[in-house]
Amino acid sequence: MFPEEKKTEFVSVWVRDPRIQKEDFWHSYIDYEICIHTNSMCFTMKTSCVRRRFREFVWLRQRLQSNALLIQLPELPSKNLFFNINNRQHVDQRRQGLEEFLRKILQNALLLSDSRLHLFLQSHLSSEDIEACVSGQTKYSVTEAIHKFASSNRRFPKEDEEGEKKDNSIEYGSESSSSGLGHSCEDSSPHGCKTSPDLQEY
Repeated sequence: MFPEEKKTEFVSVWVRDPRIQKEDFWHSYIDYEICIHTNSMCFTMKTSCVRRRFREFVWLRQRLQSNALLIQLPELPSKNLFFNINNRQHVDQRRQGLEEFLRKILQNALLLSDSRLHLFLQSHLSSEDIEACVSGQTKYSVTEAIHKFASSNRRFPKEDEEGEKKDNSIEYGSESSSSGLGHSCEDSSPHGCKTSPDLQEY
């Protein structure tokens, strides 16, 4: 009998499909679809898609850094004062930068133990609601929040999907390559990479 081959864990992440959203009469912003495909024990759901805007990425980086002071987090794409949501190059450069940021984040076992990251990637919760959930101020747990979102959002688009597009879709720069991350969580946490909402805050 041959010994059973150990299964390699992976996480693939896409940042794609930038869309213009109307904030109010005078202001608009762009959000991006984040898609995850994984077999990692660290994740509640193995496939998921959620939409986030740039300032939510900024919030995520700040919170992850505050809970992992000894880790140098990757940088987000720089905030360009002349950023134009109608400029194809501006939007696609930012999309690529956001995907690279997440790709690097997902390679770090310590960061993968932060519940905020999982709620950011696999739930619809706002940053305020994520903080409330992680601190135990909601009626639902982290896992329940992710499952609730998954049950109402079962679509997992393929990279080359040409399905229906809404009027606010931006045609350019909506495709990106998969970032497959092979890693093992065994040495990172005695709890098998489960999320830890009780990380100390500073």
